[in-house]
Amino acid sequence: METTERIEQSKTSIFKAVFPNTVNHYDTLFGGTALSLMDEVAFITATRFSRKRMVTVSTDRIDFDHPIPAGTIIELVGTIVKVGNKSLKVQVDIFVEEMYSDHREKAICGQFTFVALDENKKPISVL
Repeated sequence: METTERIEQSKTSIFKAVFPNTVNHYDTLFGGTALSLMDEVAFITATRFSRKRMVTVSTDRIDFDHPIPAGTIIELVGTIVKVGNKSLKVQVDIFVEEMYSDHREKAICGQFTFVALDENKKPISVL
């Protein structure tokens, strides 16, 4: 399978409702919860691309552009943006939607780097 086709097929999208137990004292999504969800989507995206054991080795700049209030719906979208020999980068964007209107905007974005590992936990080719 061609790399561009694998990238397209590995794109991952997950929807979540933002409930009160996931927000901070400002009634917006707790940053640590957002990061955890982003890492999970990035991991799924990387694994779907490589079909190998993948581990997070770093995160690049995470931009919290808009707060995500309780009572909204979020969509997390993971996309492969760079493929190296033993590592790859996944861009994760979080979009926030109001439950009872069509308003939607990108709220958070960031990149995660993953490495493929063999059964001895040694880096191997991602392809």
